[in-house]
Amino acid sequence: MQARIIIVAAFLLAVAAIVAFTVFGGGSSKDAPPVVDGKSPSDPSATQISMLYSTEKKEWIEAAKAKFAVDHPEIDVQLEGLGSLAAEQAILDGKKKPTVWSPADSLVLGMLVSDWDVRYHTPIVGSGADAPQPLLISPLVFAVWQDRADVLKKNSGGAGLSWKSIHTAVVSNQGWPAVGGKSEWGFVKLGHTDPTQSNSGIQALLLMTMEYYGKTTGLTVDDILNPDYQKFISGLEGGVPRFESSTGTFMTDMVRFGPSKYDIAVVYENLAISQLANAQGRWGNLVVEYPQTTLWSDHPAVLMTGDWVTPAQTAAARTWIAFLESRPMQEQALTWGFRPADPGVPLKTNDPNNPFTKYAAQGVRVEIPPVASPPDAPVVQNLLTMWTRVVKK
Repeated sequence: MQARIIIVAAFLLAVAAIVAFTVFGGGSSKDAPPVVDGKSPSDPSATQISMLYSTEKKEWIEAAKAKFAVDHPEIDVQLEGLGSLAAEQAILDGKKKPTVWSPADSLVLGMLVSDWDVRYHTPIVGSGADAPQPLLISPLVFAVWQDRADVLKKNSGGAGLSWKSIHTAVVSNQGWPAVGGKSEWGFVKLGHTDPTQSNSGIQALLLMTMEYYGKTTGLTVDDILNPDYQKFISGLEGGVPRFESSTGTFMTDMVRFGPSKYDIAVVYENLAISQLANAQGRWGNLVVEYPQTTLWSDHPAVLMTGDWVTPAQTAAARTWIAFLESRPMQEQALTWGFRPADPGVPLKTNDPNNPFTKYAAQGVRVEIPPVASPPDAPVVQNLLTMWTRVVKK
């Protein structure tokens, strides 16, 4: 009997030891202590900062982090990729508290500044020397199969690919034959992302609107409320089989499934460039066409001023942002089809892999059409409300 008691007691002691080890000494990395005063739990001597960034620049950001870690071991940069609109809402709701944020463009940044001021009545981004500055530049373009592009451009009076020529093709119940295309092409399939979820979707919607009104600036809420304009938008959007949430996934699908999925895609120039080599010879020739008016994605680097950012983190973030703006990192952006924000970095170089030289025959060019000015936040918000009411019912 006494031996049995000893065995049971030993078993209970072993269980207690395992529990204690799990709780106090052997927990997983997700149970690691939180950052305290901006210090990294893995290296208390390093200052930890976080960067929330739009996913289309993932490869460039991750390459930058790897080099930065060698040059600045005193700063621990934690990265998280998230779509610009989702990030804006998460920051506004307090679900994400980054030290640095880099959305796809300043349009979404303007939405956060406006929404934050209405809700909290405090500034949320740096000013003066800490004001947001562009990191990368990429215009919105059409990625389109060459034979489809040729047909559409014939119907635009020699003005290049336009939203109006696409609208004429999309709204016809005869499909491609209505504009001189082949009957086996079926109906015209236009693709862009959901503007309530993706920045490129908002830009596509803005460009449709600006071409309709012949404007590059000065859109108003009255423009958005015009029933004839809304009918134009509804007709165009009728050609979109599915509104995707991710521009990168959407562009990959265009190449993967070919023109059976999409005839025309509205995407960032860098994403089109990244897929040109994959597309050639797979489904025909994929080319880049520039809208008659386009919009920049300027990928601003935003130093946050929320109360969760310590002075040490602010100083570390300045070092990180300066590194991203440095000449070597700006030059490296060309590798992934971005235009460097640094005007001193040439777009065309002697590098045979430079996309602005390599893909010139596929329509990639240095000079682009006029760039529109994004409207104020209230106009954008009404634009999204209109789209939800008229298109995404």
